[in-house]
Amino acid sequence: MPLPSPAPDSAKTRIALGVSYNGRAYDGWQSQPGGRTVQDRLEQALARFSAGDPVRTLCAGRTDAGVHGLMQVVHFDTPLDRAENAWVRGTNSFLPDDIAVQWARKVPGSFHARASARSRRYAYVLLESPVRPSVEAGQVGWVFRPLRLEPMLYAAQALVGEHDFTSFRAAQCQSHSPVKRLLRVDIARRGSYWRFEFEATAFLHHMIRNIMGCLIAIGTGNRPPTWMTEVLQARSRDAAAPTFSPDGLYFLGPVYDAALGLPQRTPAFDWLP
Repeated sequence: MPLPSPAPDSAKTRIALGVSYNGRAYDGWQSQPGGRTVQDRLEQALARFSAGDPVRTLCAGRTDAGVHGLMQVVHFDTPLDRAENAWVRGTNSFLPDDIAVQWARKVPGSFHARASARSRRYAYVLLESPVRPSVEAGQVGWVFRPLRLEPMLYAAQALVGEHDFTSFRAAQCQSHSPVKRLLRVDIARRGSYWRFEFEATAFLHHMIRNIMGCLIAIGTGNRPPTWMTEVLQARSRDAAAPTFSPDGLYFLGPVYDAALGLPQRTPAFDWLP
């Protein structure tokens, strides 16, 4: 984990933003030379709102290409003295329609969007249907075979706790350790839509999408529930199912100490099944 950025000097204020985005058009969160990332678009908008001054943001958790964010949290330091709601309205005026700042807060100089997070939350929304998505294309995963809840719940509980998640780790993962603590996995169904919710202290690259591939193999009956334990104990990516689609994956955001007073939800939380 990178070290927290230095506290701003007395002439600067540290601002935290809650940002939502539809990730379908972007190459993920993290800035890249091509500029087709959410971070690039946000920093360009902040610079325009700041009268051309470059703004560098640090986020709570990077998302891959095609992954959505309901409440990505970032922070940056600025010499500007502007009201919190001005940061929201002003930055949004320079952002594309599929990215929006939801809230802004002045935070202590010791706050760090990534290092101050106690945990992180993701949801995966999956359509169970013989026909592929249309209206919700790019916003849900898809399975055409029927799923059974009980086997998936049983398998998911094998992952809760502190484990070596090498079997669910992408080859390009930059984390220093494959050992992470998964706090909970919740699975629920509403009509034809399934919602899988994950909370952990931190996640590996592709960890949730690789877990989803295994859960679906178990839910459709292709594998027994006990297979999840075998995959976990193998500590080999070859033991797990293929990486599942990014379409239905949503970063729900980090969880911080309540004393900071930062929002825990955005309106889009009520939109997901």
